[in-house]
Amino acid sequence: MSLPQKEPFYNRSLERALKILCTFHRDRQALTLSQLSKILNLSKTTVSRLSSTLIKYDFIKWDPYSKHYSLGLKLFELGSVIFSSFSVRRVALSHLSQLQSKLGKTTFLGILQDDELVYIDKREDPRNPILFASQIGTRRPPYFGMLGQILMAYLPDSEVNRLLKKTPLKPLTKRSLTNIKEFKERLRKICEQGFFVDQEEAFDGVTGIAAPVRDYSGKVIAGIGVGIFSSSMDSNQKRKIINDVVETAKKISQEMGYLERGGSSRFQTKSTKSSRP
Repeated sequence: MSLPQKEPFYNRSLERALKILCTFHRDRQALTLSQLSKILNLSKTTVSRLSSTLIKYDFIKWDPYSKHYSLGLKLFELGSVIFSSFSVRRVALSHLSQLQSKLGKTTFLGILQDDELVYIDKREDPRNPILFASQIGTRRPPYFGMLGQILMAYLPDSEVNRLLKKTPLKPLTKRSLTNIKEFKERLRKICEQGFFVDQEEAFDGVTGIAAPVRDYSGKVIAGIGVGIFSSSMDSNQKRKIINDVVETAKKISQEMGYLERGGSSRFQTKSTKSSRP
């Protein structure tokens, strides 16, 4: 009888660090070094060494007064990313379908993940002979099209700078904006008006209209958008689609727990005369 082969690239230290994290739960929120050592059957020296690294990256925290370890905010941060990305898709599902049915156009839902735009849902009329290339799971540069720019518009300046340094602007069509200064000014205007009209900058002949989706804290966590063939839309239709997309984004945001306060909401459609700076 042959023994099972050892898993490739197995890392015992990483396994032990993960076990430290998994030791905590709802009824055991804080533990001393001795308690961790006993539960994990590891020496205090090993637990202390691994915990130091976890503390450095905020996965656990150490209280010098009580001499207890507990889970750190990094886990909450990562958990909220997962919660938001999955729950927003669930909440948006019916709204995305209703918008597609109402307009007869392809609708998209996207998030920024790992410094890229990721499409997490899409609704289109299967009878339409012309289909959009972007599918669920497709990854694009963070600035890509209507969804990329609507999401970047609400990021801090430092984050925008970091993303543009990592993934510089590149022309996708002859209409693509590649000047960094102009791009940042556009983001500012998108943030002010609460929607974005991408006029054939991602695909020739295609106009995209998008609006931001917020969570309970007011943070923009996703973007919803509609893809339209430019030749099939006049100015009146454009205005109607903008209103419909913005209203759909508002409904999804409200179901995510977002409450508009007074007149401070950025979901404004006061003017749709110039959706491109």
